[in-house]
Amino acid sequence: MTVSASPDGMWSIGELAEQAGVTVKTVRFYSDRGLLPEAARSAGGHRRYGPEALDRLRLIRSLRTLDLPLPQVDRILAQEDAPGATDALEGAVAGQLRALGTQLSALRWREAALRLLHDCTPEERADRLRLIGAVTIPPTTDALARFWRHVLPARLPARLLSTLLEAAVPQPPADPTPSQVLTFVRLHAVATDPRVRDIDIRRLAARTSDGACRPAVLYEGLVEACTLASADVRAQRPPHAGEALDCFVTAHAGLHNTRDTPAFRRQLSTQLARLAHPLIDRYWQLAGELPSASSQPTIGAMDDWLRAALDAQVA
Repeated sequence: MTVSASPDGMWSIGELAEQAGVTVKTVRFYSDRGLLPEAARSAGGHRRYGPEALDRLRLIRSLRTLDLPLPQVDRILAQEDAPGATDALEGAVAGQLRALGTQLSALRWREAALRLLHDCTPEERADRLRLIGAVTIPPTTDALARFWRHVLPARLPARLLSTLLEAAVPQPPADPTPSQVLTFVRLHAVATDPRVRDIDIRRLAARTSDGACRPAVLYEGLVEACTLASADVRAQRPPHAGEALDCFVTAHAGLHNTRDTPAFRRQLSTQLARLAHPLIDRYWQLAGELPSASSQPTIGAMDDWLRAALDAQVA
């Protein structure tokens, strides 16, 4: 039923509530918060609202139906007639979509984690529960990035470090299967293993005999070598000599300010075998099982291919 305004064009709080299909308590709440300004007060001190209050009240209800918080609703209403009103609403909707996406991702991860626990044997359950409990849901890649920041040399240029981290840190799948949850939490466990302190791969970038330190020379060359080897790795071709291996060896030779010779290749093969660490190998094995590795081989897979090519050549 439509309630007509009084002869002065005003509505009482009850009439406005009835017109909008809400309770008087709701109208009073929004009024007290300053979201619904009253036009006047009656002689008895009762609130009176003009016709524009109905449109304002319906807008508030629509925004609240989208679960926008009251402070954000207040900002949108404050700019309702301003030039940036559309921008404010679009920004609020975009923010709400991001928040909802995070919530949905958390629900998908939680469901997959619960299925992982539900379907495992009683003997496996305690260990899996420990692994799951060590990560946030939805998970972040912070621990994986810290792992590589520890392993990589401290003097790499920011651009190169960013490139290496982007390639070395896989993103968690948005809609994981239980097995992918298990892979990711195991990867997180590797990245936070206390034995990471023992990894001495940094010795690759130690100072050379002339006192120089050129870690960027090494890692820029390794990035190029991996790029050259990626097609062979993706096609599962056997490791072989060629441009990718030459680039790989040249990067190491440049670090040590020496030439690429057969003797250097033999020395490099021995040195790389000595620097191998089970945590690094396990990291790349797990990273290769995540969906991100289906489109592009991991750095670990390409490095293994290049080292195997070097070993085969010097053998």
